[in-house]
Order: sequence, then C-alpha cells, then structure tokens
Amino acid sequence: MPLTPGQQLVALSDLLATRREAILSTWRKLDRADPEQMTGRALTIGQFLDHVPAILDAYELRLRSRPGGADARTAEVEKKQEGIKHGLHRWQQGYRLKELISECGHLQLCVFEELGGIVAAHPELEPAALSEAHRQLLRLINDAIGESAAQYERMQQAEAASRVVDLTSAMATVDELEQRRATLIHQAVHDLNSDVLGVSMAATMVGRTGMDEADRLEAAKFLQRATQGLTTMLAELMDLARLEAGQEDRAIAAFDAGALITELCDANQPFAHERKLFLKTEGPANLDVEGDADKVRRVAKNLLVNALKYTVEGGVTVGWGEEKENWWLSVKDTGPGMLTDEGTSMVDGLQEATASAKESDEKSAAIKGETSQVLPSPEEPATPTAHSRHHPGEGIGLSIVKRLCELLDASLEIASSAGSGTTFRVVFPRRYRGRP
Repeated sequence: MPLTPGQQLVALSDLLATRREAILSTWRKLDRADPEQMTGRALTIGQFLDHVPAILDAYELRLRSRPGGADARTAEVEKKQEGIKHGLHRWQQGYRLKELISECGHLQLCVFEELGGIVAAHPELEPAALSEAHRQLLRLINDAIGESAAQYERMQQAEAASRVVDLTSAMATVDELEQRRATLIHQAVHDLNSDVLGVSMAATMVGRTGMDEADRLEAAKFLQRATQGLTTMLAELMDLARLEAGQEDRAIAAFDAGALITELCDANQPFAHERKLFLKTEGPANLDVEGDADKVRRVAKNLLVNALKYTVEGGVTVGWGEEKENWWLSVKDTGPGMLTDEGTSMVDGLQEATASAKESDEKSAAIKGETSQVLPSPEEPATPTAHSRHHPGEGIGLSIVKRLCELLDASLEIASSAGSGTTFRVVFPRRYRGRP
C-alpha cells in the first residue's frame, strides 16, 4: 500500500535525521572552503555547530507535523528561538554579518543536496514530498537568516546605545565644568560688589583670583582630571572610528603571548599598588602563538586597566593558557559587577551570548566526555549598587575590545555578578593558517 503524502514526509524526516552528522560535517567543510568565511575557522566543532542542530531538529519536526497542528507551532517557536540564539552567539564570536548570512546559505545547499540524494535512493518517496520538503527548507533558512540577522543588528544597536550613554556622561562633565566656572565668576563678582575699599583693592583681589589657595588648587585639580578624561575619551573614539571604518589591518606573526601578558601585568603593578589592590598572574611563562601582538596587547591592556580602575577592594587576576586549537586570556576582578540596565545593554547582550555559547559547547563537550571551558553564568547577576561599574568611557572601551576581537577572529565572553565581580575571557586562534 503506497504511503500517503503525510507519511512520506515523516519517512523523509526520519531518513534526514539519520544523515545529521553527514550534513553537519559537509556544511563545516563547505564553509571552511569559502575564502570569505574566516571567523568560523578559528572555532572548535562545538562552537561552530552552535544551535544549528536544534534548528534542524525543528525542521524535521515540521516535516512530521500536521499543518497548523500543535507540533507545527512548536517547531516554529523552536526555530525562531534557536535562530535568535544563533545570531547572538555569532555576534559574540566576532562574525561579520556577511559571514553569518553566507553560512546559512551553505547549510541550505547541504540540506538541499541531501534531500535529493535521499529521494533518489528511495523511489517510494514521490517528487511531491521532495517539493514540500524543499519549500519547508526555504522557509527554515529564510526565517533563520531573518532571526539571526535581526538579533545581530540588535546587538550592534546595543553597542551604539552604550556609546551614547558615555558621550552623554562626557557632556555632563563639560556642563559641570561650565557650572563650576560660572560659580567662580559669581563669587568673584560678589567679592567685587562687597568690597568697600574701592576699585584699587578690588583689582588687587581679582589679581589674586578672589579665592584662597586651597580652593584654587582644588579647582585646578578638578579641571585637570576632567580634561584628561575627555582627552582619553576622544582618543578612544578615534580608535573606535578607525576600527569600524575598516582602517586597521591585522599583522599576523609568531609571538610569545605568555611573555607579552606578563610584561603588561608587571608594568601595571604600580597602578594596582597605588589603589591598594592585588594583581596576580596565572599562566605559563611562555606560550608561543600566532597573531597580531600589538592588538592582543591593546585588548589585554584595556581589560586590565579598566578592571583595576573600577575595582574598589581586593584585586585582579589575569590568566592565560591553551585550549585545543586556541589560546585564551582572562581578566577577573573582585569588583561590584557591571550594570546591565538600559544604558549598558551591550554588557547584557555579551552575558546572554556567553550563556548561549556555554549551552551549545556543553552539549558538544558531553558527547566527547570533555568539559566546556566557556565562562559559566553567574549565580547572582549584577544589580545597581552605590559602586556598580558603569563609568564614562567604559562602554566605548568595551566596543573597542569587541572590534579588536572581530579583527582577530576572537570570541569575547563575560560573566559578572555583584557577589563575585566581573570576568572577561577572550579566546584567540593559536594559528591563522597563513591568512593575512
């Protein structure tokens, strides 16, 4: 008795499930063979596969489901959720939007060819079943691209929102300077009006600035600090503008990451000592890798200096080591944690992306009997306190780190809580396979 159309789709779904590993393997090879797909080559298999197996699960469920039924609706919801997670994870891993869309196209081609091979080997499956499976495949990839790209765009907007907050803070500093200047002028005018000794004595007072030495020194220190802060922020904005405009290239060469990070930490020991903080290092004295040493130093310095600057008590631990085909750098502080409110949604997005990476990496590691190295989610998220980390320029600095990571095909992870502080972890490729 011939199979009904619905039964044929169920059979096709079951046969497709048996070819899952072959599909994913072919997809990875196809993606790596594409010279435009650079970032994915630095990922482990688990990181590369990400949430795609779950998306394929939803596709197979959709083929087995009655149109409009509960299973079909469940498949649609799962497909959307996994597409969002995939886009968030790829943003965190440093993918460019073009790479994200291209890899979805490669997946579609692999599944398309696999469907054709299955139908050719099983003549009991009619062309109509293949046609419906192709239609559902087009919907799957179209929706996955849409959800992934939309989430990617939302995270780019979150970065921009963080920079707006920093610039607003900078403008508030300028306003404070202006108000301080106006107050000093008002005080001088008041002194002039109240001085009964006449114009000559008033002129003498103005020559003395009209204030005592302690007030004058305090105003000078305040002005100096504010000017330095604004100068630093302008320099960081210039760095970020160059990175976003694609005006910085990477120069790949062999270097000793262990020696580089040790030297950087040694140079910042006086800063830690001045703030009465400890600065510990944990890693091999020598770690030979490939990469752009200057940009790796910029990433490490930005994370280290910010950690020291915003930690009130305790200190900072910098670690590094090997991980399969990669090497990693971590900066952990004992501070109050970073805020994840409306003004710091980039931090919130990075934490969500890290949790998503942990979820997919744990599944892959469990199959191999290994342990995931991705940062675990904090038990207690950071909440606003009197000392919570969110300071002018920090959002810009984090964006610079994110852009440098994208340039270096590196993945940026974060875990932050009020109880245990903040940890940043950057995973770099150990070898770049001769790419510029």
